[in-house]
Amino acid sequence: MDRNRKWVPGLGAALLILLCHVTSALEVPLDLPQPPTITLQSPKDYIFDPRENIVIHCEAKGKPTPSFSWTRNGTHFDVEKDSNVLTKPGSGTLVIDISGEKAEAYEGTYQCTAHNEHGTAVSNNIVIRQSRSPLWSKERNEAITVQMGVSLVLQCRPPAGLPPPVIFWMDNNFQRLPLDKRVSQALNGDLYFSNVLPEDTRSDYICYARFPHTQTIQQKQPISVIVLNNSPEGERPPGFMMPLGPASAKMVLRGETLELECIAEGLPTPDISWQKDGGELPSSRMSFHNFKKTLMISDVNEADAGDYRCSATNNLGNAHHMIKVTVKAAPFWVSAPRNLILAPNETGILTCRVNGEPKPKITWFVNGIHAPEDHSRKVEDDTVILSNVQTGSSAVYQCNASNEFGYLMANAFVSVLAEAPRVLTPPNQVYQVIANHPALLHCASFGSPIPTITWFKDSQTSIRNGDPYVIHENGTLEIHVAQPLNSGKYTCIATNNLGIRENHVFLEVKEPTRILKQPEYKVVQRGMSAMFECKVKHDPSLIPTMTWLKDSGELPDDERFVVDTDSLTIKDVTDEDEGTYTCIMNTTLDRDSASAMLTVVEKPDPPTDLELTDQTERSVQLTWIPGDDHNSPTERFLIQYEDLLHQPGVWVNLSEVAGTSTTARLSLSPYIYYSFRVLALNRVGYSRPSQPSRQYRTNPAAPDENPSDVKGVGTEPGNLVISWTPLTGFKSNGPGLEYKVLWRQKDTDGEWSSRSVANVSQCVVSGTPTFQPYEIKVQAFNDYGSGPEPEVMIGYSGEDLPLSAPESLQVMVHNSTLAEVHWEPVSIPSVRGKLQGYKVLLDYGFFHAQVLTFSGNRSEGRLPGLQPYSLYNLFIRVVNSKGEGPQSSSKTFETPEGVPGPPSFLNVTTSSLDSLTLQWGPPMNNNGRLAGYTLKYQPVNNTNELGPVKVMMFLANETTTTLGNLNSSMLYKFYLSAKTIKGSGPIVTEEAFTVIDTGGSRVHILTVKAFNLTLGPTEPPHPTSPITQSPHPPFHKAPPVGPAFGSVNRTVSEDGAVISWEYFGHHKNVYVEYIVENSKEDWKRELVNGSHSHTIKGLKPGTSYRVRVVARDPSDPAVHSTDEVLVTVPAVPSRQVDIATQGWFIGLMCAIALLILVLLIVCFIKRNKGGKYPVKEKEDAHQDPEIQPMKEDDGTFGEYSDTEDHKPLKGSRTPSNGTVRRDESDDSLVDYGEGGDGQFNEDGSFIGQYSGKKEKDTHEGNESSEAPSPVNAMNSFV
Repeated sequence: MDRNRKWVPGLGAALLILLCHVTSALEVPLDLPQPPTITLQSPKDYIFDPRENIVIHCEAKGKPTPSFSWTRNGTHFDVEKDSNVLTKPGSGTLVIDISGEKAEAYEGTYQCTAHNEHGTAVSNNIVIRQSRSPLWSKERNEAITVQMGVSLVLQCRPPAGLPPPVIFWMDNNFQRLPLDKRVSQALNGDLYFSNVLPEDTRSDYICYARFPHTQTIQQKQPISVIVLNNSPEGERPPGFMMPLGPASAKMVLRGETLELECIAEGLPTPDISWQKDGGELPSSRMSFHNFKKTLMISDVNEADAGDYRCSATNNLGNAHHMIKVTVKAAPFWVSAPRNLILAPNETGILTCRVNGEPKPKITWFVNGIHAPEDHSRKVEDDTVILSNVQTGSSAVYQCNASNEFGYLMANAFVSVLAEAPRVLTPPNQVYQVIANHPALLHCASFGSPIPTITWFKDSQTSIRNGDPYVIHENGTLEIHVAQPLNSGKYTCIATNNLGIRENHVFLEVKEPTRILKQPEYKVVQRGMSAMFECKVKHDPSLIPTMTWLKDSGELPDDERFVVDTDSLTIKDVTDEDEGTYTCIMNTTLDRDSASAMLTVVEKPDPPTDLELTDQTERSVQLTWIPGDDHNSPTERFLIQYEDLLHQPGVWVNLSEVAGTSTTARLSLSPYIYYSFRVLALNRVGYSRPSQPSRQYRTNPAAPDENPSDVKGVGTEPGNLVISWTPLTGFKSNGPGLEYKVLWRQKDTDGEWSSRSVANVSQCVVSGTPTFQPYEIKVQAFNDYGSGPEPEVMIGYSGEDLPLSAPESLQVMVHNSTLAEVHWEPVSIPSVRGKLQGYKVLLDYGFFHAQVLTFSGNRSEGRLPGLQPYSLYNLFIRVVNSKGEGPQSSSKTFETPEGVPGPPSFLNVTTSSLDSLTLQWGPPMNNNGRLAGYTLKYQPVNNTNELGPVKVMMFLANETTTTLGNLNSSMLYKFYLSAKTIKGSGPIVTEEAFTVIDTGGSRVHILTVKAFNLTLGPTEPPHPTSPITQSPHPPFHKAPPVGPAFGSVNRTVSEDGAVISWEYFGHHKNVYVEYIVENSKEDWKRELVNGSHSHTIKGLKPGTSYRVRVVARDPSDPAVHSTDEVLVTVPAVPSRQVDIATQGWFIGLMCAIALLILVLLIVCFIKRNKGGKYPVKEKEDAHQDPEIQPMKEDDGTFGEYSDTEDHKPLKGSRTPSNGTVRRDESDDSLVDYGEGGDGQFNEDGSFIGQYSGKKEKDTHEGNESSEAPSPVNAMNSFV
């Protein structure tokens, strides 16, 4: 409903307090009284097919239900008196049966009237006409004879039909005649020839007319055209065949399509162009047809009026025609009248705004008759003003606007009602929108006076116009850009002076659907698989539907296409699978889509049609046709040949050309029976070979080249072996291939010796002097001549062992590991071969020898890597390719002292609270006279920080020492090196703990890391001063030492399982991990950084758990872990259960009470008899060892002890195996050994077997065979 209210001018001051209503798309509930409203009517111009019934629609609504009547040609049409006319029940629609009547009898102008007690509505005037398809008038067409080049028009002149027919030209075979810019069909159906050609001669130019309504086709008599060529028309400039003259005019109605046509003649055929004088052609509504001879402009408006110029142009000139276009307009709506709902005494306005050219005339009717003015109604041209309306003045007003081109008529009712508000929108409706989209919350209402709409959010916040809300005139609340915070409950309230109504709706703002990972372009080889991913994010409350399309259609019905949750897989891809694949994610509110192409590639098809051209003795031209590249461009072609004479069946690569080439010039060799083939290569691979070309033979010739790799090498003294690589059959160039071998001694200018050989690759020459240079060459020849002059190569005859040894040996010693030797070289002739160098042999001690080789002709060499403080014996031999010469005389020299090697071992043998005993072994290599040892040591605290260093010196014969005044429970690091007069050698390191002080119990425990050796005199990572030890020495960071964990203890308390451990590592993260025994679940983990104990809570009673402590560090890939310990949680009754309500407890109490009663009776009888029942004495004499109080600290039963001396002190946790624990639950590695006796081997590595601590058997202890007394039993419950 339109809620705008405006002041009505010219009605006086009394009307200023009245409101008028402008209603948009007013809908009155059908349960309320209302005048008729026509809802369906036939078009104004109704052309019917005489083979079918005439159906004239007229339907209306109203309250009460309207009745219908009809007029035909302005007079009442009595439907009931015509048996051929039926009225559809519940409407005014007429169905006229014309099967037995002449259809013309029912042609005319019809108008429908709908009436009830509140008014009358009328329809448009509906003109009923019969469709017609008349026959062509009989005519006889004479043959048309024209000269070539002239213009020609073949007229169609179809019969006038209703509606007009569609025209087209065909031949006798019902084939459309070809049209082009020379031959074209005009809008009126005529066929125009700008100039005729001989091929236009034919006898079957037939014009056809198709009538759309009857679907019939009529044809004109064939026209015969004969084109003569005896006096052809010459070239000429253009001229217009239609329209004629320089200018013409065209009128078109607004909203219709403007069709402008220019057809020109001329030779050559002219080209047509269009332009508008003083303006541009409307490109969005403009189109060219009939080879630009027709210009069409759709939906014409006033701006399209003006002068349009069409131009015809050829190479001899041009012609122009001006068409003046005027635009008229049948009446069209600016604002049609709309229904009014008025309350009594209100004022309203009906407006009928129309336009047209010429200006339309407006006439008002009331209930179908002219509207006279009275005191409550005033008519002012296009406006009717209603004032002070009263109940019972409801009516239907008709506005008729007409000019010479047509008319418009509209009904609008005025209903006078007094009605309280009602909300028409269903209650509790839920609106769902996507975030960042507009949201429309409807509040359709009705009432008279028209209700005022107000909105509230969450029943509290009043909503006013303005960002982000807009309240429309019909009550709809619009949120421009909905956000999640806009979700909630909205209430609209409709109010007028007769009441108030409210309605609740709900808004849910959803997350948009978005494709996060779009499918990507794929290039896949045929037969492989292609997968497109399409990962989507959507609102979880919306149900998504994924759809895949191929080329905008459905996927093929093929099991090779597998659609998964977020992917599409195409198996065994074929060429038909190529295309664009689109994934569409739909929800009930929105959608998103993404596409990607699939390109299927394959190896190329083989080339075809190989052809040999331009043949010469040494070349030929090969051409081919490439095969299909299967979407992967050909990169190159490989040309191969087969030599059917020498290597049949073997294909050899000959040449490669670019993938864009289809020809290649091939160089050939003589005496080859060639056959060629071509392979294509793309990114996928090589194609299959093409079919071989025809055979091509080349003629024999002398060799073009000589053998390669010619060498001369003597294998024995007195010979020369000349070898070469033979020519292949391909290079022989002809039959009878042999080799001519030539040689002579170098620098002698003697004659060449020669020998001819065949089918071999070497020639042996005997009787040569030892190791002399020879000039050698090998030449190929065949039955057709010799090859080119061969290249001369140098070779040497065979070698023999050297004859002499080096002399004058001298040795210079530089230091304890390096010396230098000099000798006098042997003469070159005595080498008797190619000098390879000199070999030096060094002997020292038993079974010690060293060989050094010096290449080339030299007289000295350096001797590195010598053993210090050693006596060497030296020999030298000369070496050639044959072997070694005789040994020289020996030379003896001695190396000086050096620094010693590292001590052979360093062990810590015993330890106490404040002392450690060290033992070591002498170096394996003293490298001189051993002078003594240097020992350095320093403490290491729990955070791996190093303390100050102390230094001690020892004599060479000392190999053990005891260090005192050490800190207890402290780790020490030791560095030991040996020394000679040359200095100290490499150090060895060791680490050890002093004994842990636990305040009364002591165990000598030693924790030692593996033996470390540092090559070189590396100092400890700390300053060496001060020497004295302070109570709290400063520490420096050091690498972690010792194992990360010591022993692990566990107890079960009321709160859970208490796990304690010793930890010496540096790792940042320490965890306690546990798992149910024999379970395959993952370990549960609890972080315990900086602690040495932890309570695991929430364990299930009666269940056993495996527990371990683990240390991890992100920077250290190693993971340190303790051994697993087994923790069993006792199956105790829940403390939350009220024991007094348990049946077993009540029964037990009753039994005890009965037992006490019996005992009392027995005691009473005994006393009466004078006897004494010594209950107390028996209790003292036979104390039951099983009955013991519970320990206060851990809730477990204490162990039985015969004497007080063996009872453990309260709070003591000393294990039964004697293991000493460090303070704060620090354990030692001994706890992991059997019985606590960890041991170390000689190199300090730990050899104790790792195992968990042994728990004391719960059945140990003395058991009394005597049953407990009843009193003791009672005491145990107290």
